[in-house]
Amino acid sequence: MSRPILPEEKIHPAAREKVAPHGDIVEEVQRAIEANDLVVVGMKQNPFPRKARKLLDAKGIAHRYLEYGSYVGPWRRRNALKMWTGWPTFPMVFRRGVLVGGFAELKKLVDAGEIG
Repeated sequence: MSRPILPEEKIHPAAREKVAPHGDIVEEVQRAIEANDLVVVGMKQNPFPRKARKLLDAKGIAHRYLEYGSYVGPWRRRNALKMWTGWPTFPMVFRRGVLVGGFAELKKLVDAGEIG
């Protein structure tokens, strides 16, 4: 199943300025995904990115971590990632270029021996 995405021509030019100003954050994550087998995208103060990193470190699983702000900022930049992935929370965990989900999904894959 594919997520519907509003085509560019269906966005008024005045709204485009608000929709796409943070493309650099998406590009940075895309580059990290291309260069690393496992990428965790998180934010400060959120315990779940910290749990994901702790789990991977305890298992000796190499990963790249990217952190974007905290609960008090810059939420607009993080929203660009949420819109791009369709994933509503952090962390966002990517394995071999595929979004696998957040901490709960990562833990299940690690526990099942699929990541490790």
